[in-house]
Amino acid sequence: MTNSNNIDPELESQDDDLYEHHKFTADKGQQPLRVDKYLMNYIENATRNKIQKAAKDGNIFVNNTPVKSNYKVKPGDVVQVMFEHPPYEFLLTPEDIPLDIIFEDESLMVVNKPAGMVVHPGHGNYSGTLINALVYHIDNLPNNSSERPGLVHRIDKDTSGLLVIAKTEAAMTHLSKQFFKKTSSREYVALVWGNVTEDEGIIEGNIGRHPKNRLQNTVYTGEQEDMGKPAVTHYKVLERLGYVTLVSCKLETGRTHQIRVHMKHIGHTLFNDERYGGDKILKGTTFTKYRQFVENCFKILPRQALHAKTLGFTHPVTKEWLSFETPLPQDMVDCVEKWRNYSKNQKDFGDD
Repeated sequence: MTNSNNIDPELESQDDDLYEHHKFTADKGQQPLRVDKYLMNYIENATRNKIQKAAKDGNIFVNNTPVKSNYKVKPGDVVQVMFEHPPYEFLLTPEDIPLDIIFEDESLMVVNKPAGMVVHPGHGNYSGTLINALVYHIDNLPNNSSERPGLVHRIDKDTSGLLVIAKTEAAMTHLSKQFFKKTSSREYVALVWGNVTEDEGIIEGNIGRHPKNRLQNTVYTGEQEDMGKPAVTHYKVLERLGYVTLVSCKLETGRTHQIRVHMKHIGHTLFNDERYGGDKILKGTTFTKYRQFVENCFKILPRQALHAKTLGFTHPVTKEWLSFETPLPQDMVDCVEKWRNYSKNQKDFGDD
């Protein structure tokens, strides 16, 4: 299945400034599936109401023909949808959003991003992002290669932690090269399902888009190991808590969802990582009390348990090595503490 934001010429009579465009080609093995459900699987942040409204307005097309929401998608179908919302990704509105600034000078800024804040505008998130806040606080931010003002690197919406922002063209060039050449340093702390066997290790495996779920990435192995992009993660156990483990992860590369994908690949999905299945009980007992305990932990930490704890790089002007560290946010602290108390009261965790 392929995805493109290009719309066919027959559809270009619609006002491009008023619509979000999505285009998919169904795989050869596609089972018959209602087009509204099909699109729900592939478009992040799209609600069923939004999709059904698009169908009602004649804005869902299969093979260039408008269809209703109950149309069954078949192998090879070209599915296109237009949502009534401008593609505001590059039309940035400054917003007075408080920033947790760890460091700032004339060249750069280091911020501690809270969980839940999207880094840059995209489909379904057109305001309240880190960039909306940055363009309010700083004038004339330089664009990166993707036309994102100030951004040198990114972290996921529900990941908390440190980001460096470039305030000048020279800083953008210098910092981007460091990340590209892997001379910057980044350490994350994650809570993962299961008792990680080795005290430390290296995970290597090319990461690319999941062939069946476009909202996930995956590690390609075997005959497909040349697909995707190379990715290397170094991990170290910080604390064993029975059915979960607190680990440190250092990145050699910076692929999308890298830690989330690599840890799942070795059998240790991040705790409460909904997208990768960590929001289910993956290890532990069948006792009702245990299930209730885990659900309470999910409520305390309603996101994947991942925090970008440290960040190091060479200052683009002074050439001094700068290193920053931020403590675990309270939701992760509280969740880890609950597991710590639980594990102390359990005599035997077995092999689950």
